Amino acid sequence: MVFRRHLGWVAAVAVACLAACGSGGPATSAGGGGAKEVTVFAAASLTGTFTELGKAFEAAHPGTTVRFNFGSSATLAQQIVQGAPADVFAAASPATMKTVTDASLASAPVTFARNTLQIAVPAGNPARVDELKDLADPRVKVALCAEQVPCGAAAAKALAAAGLKITPVTLEQDVKATLTKVQLGEADAALVYKTDVIAAAGKVEGIDFPEAGQAVNDYPIAALAKAPAGGAAKEFVDLVLSQQGRGVLTKAGFEAAPR
Repeated sequence: MVFRRHLGWVAAVAVACLAACGSGGPATSAGGGGAKEVTVFAAASLTGTFTELGKAFEAAHPGTTVRFNFGSSATLAQQIVQGAPADVFAAASPATMKTVTDASLASAPVTFARNTLQIAVPAGNPARVDELKDLADPRVKVALCAEQVPCGAAAAKALAAAGLKITPVTLEQDVKATLTKVQLGEADAALVYKTDVIAAAGKVEGIDFPEAGQAVNDYPIAALAKAPAGGAAKEFVDLVLSQQGRGVLTKAGFEAAPR
């Protein structure tokens, strides 16, 4: 009887060991492909929305951290081409995404949102800017994005559509820096995205103008071909494209991309 009980105890231990050990060691979370970190390079105008989506992704994938590099899409594209480790690229224009796809570092990017320009002015609009042509007045200090970045290219299109030439007091490398000039009182007006005006509510005011319709920016996103995070990169892209992602983006003032 003692011998049988001993055999039973050994068998129980063996079964417990098999259940605990499995065939390959500790289990990993099914979501995110086991990745512990996802690095997302994203246009500066996506700072608020992607930060929110990053928190949602982390909540759905315990143990995974989403790290962002926000900045000028043109600069981010060059960093990726030069070998910067990244998993996802979200650009503010197809032209900047093309830099990456032409280098065979991403394929089949998907447009996930659209953005339009507004004239941003300080609270109270001290320079009394009412429409786009007011920016041509030499007494009005105007801040623009540099033309090689998406917000600057869009501004150039809008100004060309209006037949206007202006001399800005500064050319900035991304939309956040351009808007900051207005917030600090260093510019009377700036051409920036509507979403950035909404994000700075109370600090600046936004003025719509019809020529903005000639300069709508499409935002593409892609998981990168050499993404260290593997499947988790695609899962983050899927979140951005999901109904949840669309809701966060449209709440911030982006237009939903056509499906």
